Amino acid sequence: MHRTARRGLAIASTIALFIGAAACSGDGGSTSGRESVPGVTDTEILVGTHMPLTGPASAGYSKIAPATKAYFDYVNANGGVHGRKITYKIMDDGYNPANTQQVVRQLVLQDKVFAILNGLGTPTHTGVLDFLKTNRVPDLFVASGSRSWDQPDKYPGTFGFNPDYTVEGKILANHVKTAMPGRKVCFLGQDDDFGRDSLAGVEKVLGPDGVAVKQTYVTSNTNVAPQIGAFKAAGCQVVVLATVPGFTALSIGTAARLGFRPQWMVSNVGADHPTLAKQLGDAAPLLEGMIGANYLPMQNDKANPWIQLYTRINKEYNGDAPFDGNTVYGMSVGYLFVQALLAAGKDLTRESVIEAVNKGGFQGPGLAPLRFSKTDHSGYGGERLTTVTGGVQNYFGPAYETDEADAPVAEYTAAPVQPPANGIPTVS
Repeated sequence: MHRTARRGLAIASTIALFIGAAACSGDGGSTSGRESVPGVTDTEILVGTHMPLTGPASAGYSKIAPATKAYFDYVNANGGVHGRKITYKIMDDGYNPANTQQVVRQLVLQDKVFAILNGLGTPTHTGVLDFLKTNRVPDLFVASGSRSWDQPDKYPGTFGFNPDYTVEGKILANHVKTAMPGRKVCFLGQDDDFGRDSLAGVEKVLGPDGVAVKQTYVTSNTNVAPQIGAFKAAGCQVVVLATVPGFTALSIGTAARLGFRPQWMVSNVGADHPTLAKQLGDAAPLLEGMIGANYLPMQNDKANPWIQLYTRINKEYNGDAPFDGNTVYGMSVGYLFVQALLAAGKDLTRESVIEAVNKGGFQGPGLAPLRFSKTDHSGYGGERLTTVTGGVQNYFGPAYETDEADAPVAEYTAAPVQPPANGIPTVS
């Protein structure tokens, strides 16, 4: 069995123990007479991604790319994009950076994809940035909030999707500062740019001395008892988690086993309630009161027209898979990519799609602004807070926007747009 797959099983097994204790075509080339474009023919656009279908980040995240593919299949069934159908090749990297480099090289050099779309993970995707730049491959809408994707001078073809982790850290910390003043705040983050950028955002709001205890974890070690024990010993009242879902569940389960019940403040990365409830099983009530953040429609909001659209597509093109925030995320990525392809025009090239994203102006299901421009490749610029009440995750309060620097956390008041009648964007 693959090492990362074993780690994923180890996470699941460890969670189970705590519950008991606590209660991802050839080189193509259009025949239209223009220069050949990798992955593009008169009838097809071949795109690839790397995803953790197995391993320590597979919980929830393994559902993202199938949802994106389902949206593409829906678009294909309705005529495609400028007459071309999108083929999405999904490769499993197990959330292992060495595997990511291998599968991305295959996608680019062997499969000759047009672009890499929504490659997931901060530690994984960081290792392929230079390779994709050297090969002039559009690197679109990375599934991570690392500030590394927002370097238009160094990586002109790379664009983020998620709000960056510093923006998110500021928004979470702003709530602590205004709604829970005086409480002792502690922090657990992944030992990479995810955790570091999140902590930077928290400290921008609470100050350098505003976090009493700071701990990290690595995905290869499923024992977080030392970190959680340190929080308990320090009397932490609020714990901010910059964690993937498996480690959110591990942290909350471990704390319950240790008799430690702080207020949890969880990054959007690891706060999807259906995913966490599945991980925790009978101990899912431990999630009650958890505060998270999101920037897309809530998966259980059946009155939301985007959720209605995605639910229909999920039933018809995704085997009616269990519907959660990862499904919403995956389809929203698909919608944005179709917008970018339409804006790039019928004479599709790698340069034209990058130019289209740099031009910006995209609107979709997000509750916060998309900030794409020639000087900003960071994606969404804000979030809204969520909480779990009665076993249901819902939004509360306004949406907020800020930046990764020193701008204040401010309310974002623009209303979300409605989806097109047929659920497919048009050329703006």
